[in-house]
Amino acid sequence: MCLALPARVVELLPNQRAVVDLGGVRKEVSIDLVDDAQVDDYVIIHVGYAIGRIDPEEAARTLALFAELSEAQNATQPL
Repeated sequence: MCLALPARVVELLPNQRAVVDLGGVRKEVSIDLVDDAQVDDYVIIHVGYAIGRIDPEEAARTLALFAELSEAQNATQPL
């Protein structure tokens, strides 16, 4: 199973690299596959690579679903 997450580009770096933000976590990734990515774009990240751009509204919906899933998992785990 693969998992790709939407993240916001916060900084463009040399050599087709960028820093993305995902819920306060910042990570350097490759943008070789999305060479037109700009700061404030949302991109889909999979194993350190941006593999495509995503609409900001779709990114927000997806991130909200992940947050909801996390809350549900935390509520069902014993202390």
